[in-house]
Amino acid sequence: MLSQKPHRNYLSFFLLLFCGLFISSSVSAHAIAADLSKLSRTDVAWIYLKLGYTHILPLGLDHILFVMCIFLLNPKLKSVLWQATAFTVAHSITLGLAMYGLITPPSYIIEPVIALSIFFVAVENILTDKLKPSRIVIVFIFGLIHGMGFASALIGLGLPKKEFVTGLVTFNVGVELGQITIILAAWLFLGMWFSKKPWYKNRIVTPISAVIAIIALYWTIERTFFPNW
Repeated sequence: MLSQKPHRNYLSFFLLLFCGLFISSSVSAHAIAADLSKLSRTDVAWIYLKLGYTHILPLGLDHILFVMCIFLLNPKLKSVLWQATAFTVAHSITLGLAMYGLITPPSYIIEPVIALSIFFVAVENILTDKLKPSRIVIVFIFGLIHGMGFASALIGLGLPKKEFVTGLVTFNVGVELGQITIILAAWLFLGMWFSKKPWYKNRIVTPISAVIAIIALYWTIERTFFPNW
């Protein structure tokens, strides 16, 4: 029989990680030092691929927690990747619309709603015992909102006029690669070892989701009432 000690070690690791996210200060946005107008398409693609990835890891603390919430309830890779795909399609839609100027989402609304979406999914993880078909719809809707958050970051960075589409697409690909990295890491640390254990829900899903819910609720209050902190 597998000792309970490893599961306690992994749980402690994630609790410490999330507590660190809770107390950490916000990280400043990326900066592009190069003159994009002088770069080739390949160079632009590589720069924005890296920007998309680092916007998730390590800078996207809220997006990391959202992806973790998607993973926890049903850590089977196929199920998680379906949800991640719905999330990616959704955020690609709103990111593209925002970057083309067709929608102008105000950050003072989007940022608290992103935090609230994390809280919602974390609480759902606690209250339900199995993945429901409606989860993909919920993830898609929240993906639309997160895409507007990505747009705010990308608007701040700017996109090269000559390689606008290249920059937009590769940024999105970088975001997706960041999400896949989180999913695979979570599976290696948790899913592969503990997902089939009878205590997985009570000892892994519920406590970690509770910590995420507390963090998300804090962010919701902070972003709503104290946005300049």
